[in-house]
Amino acid sequence: MAVNCSRVAVAAFMRISWNTVGPIIERVEKELDINPAARFDNLIRIGVDETSYRKGHKYITTVVNHDTGNVIWIAKGHGKTIFEQFFKQLTPDQRNSIQLVSGDGAKWIDECIKEYCPNANRCVDPFHVIEWAMDSLDSVRVDAWREAKANTPEQPKAKRGRPKKGTPSKNTTATELKSSKMALGKAPSNLTPNQQAKIEWIAKTDPRLYRAYKLKESLRLVFYNDTVEEAKEALDAWFKWARHCRIPAFVELQKKIRRHMQSILNTIEYGLTNARIEAINNKIKLSIRMAYGFRNINNMMAMIMLRCSDIKIQLPWEKDEWYSFFCLI
Repeated sequence: MAVNCSRVAVAAFMRISWNTVGPIIERVEKELDINPAARFDNLIRIGVDETSYRKGHKYITTVVNHDTGNVIWIAKGHGKTIFEQFFKQLTPDQRNSIQLVSGDGAKWIDECIKEYCPNANRCVDPFHVIEWAMDSLDSVRVDAWREAKANTPEQPKAKRGRPKKGTPSKNTTATELKSSKMALGKAPSNLTPNQQAKIEWIAKTDPRLYRAYKLKESLRLVFYNDTVEEAKEALDAWFKWARHCRIPAFVELQKKIRRHMQSILNTIEYGLTNARIEAINNKIKLSIRMAYGFRNINNMMAMIMLRCSDIKIQLPWEKDEWYSFFCLI
């Protein structure tokens, strides 16, 4: 019940205090997880990511086996010192069996891979690469909005009633730029007619912002190439364009992406993304929200292992095979 219901519901149904639900979860997880080290055998493709579990920059780090889709390790905190704890639990043979590691562009992931499994290929998730481009695009949009707002002359307060004939219309350039974030963030194929009209308006009104939008879209299309050679050519062309675009945010972005170029090409070659671990992060946040938060971090991690790992929770009558057979009869 604790895996599928909130603690308040479990406490009400089982007639116990909600404070005892968390310790029960932790105790059951320890009883069922007899051999946790067995999850580290035959690791080939793994993904790592951190997710917040509480306000105030409180994070946990999770490692997922891409082949099974299960969480194999979880720890409080994030960074190199935390991720090192995972590799220190592995034997040399288990480390050497790892071939692919996916994650975001964090430096601590690269440092741990180089130190503990140098033969593994690093893959950067496409979602995070496009997120970098979106951050750069949004900074250009904010600058354009501020310039338009500063250049808009102050207009007298409108009087009551219908404006007189010949009254100049209000300049809404700053307002339109401010509300264009959603349209700029979408792919052209997903734009609504109104959003498509707004993109066309931006192309006429602010060529610099439109150029930044085209740079973002060009980078997104790099991940749709079928071969690594085609992706490398497209990425080189994008580097040349971004380097001479005269937009400081994208000039810095191309330097950042160049540092992760090999990881991006590995992602395209092997088709490994962090989508699975991002889905597990959503499941973790749902578990925390469903429980209305956890006071004890160990209880929370035990719940995550019960819901997201290979641990199978059996009901009391399912543990007795003879009783299950009798029920079937």
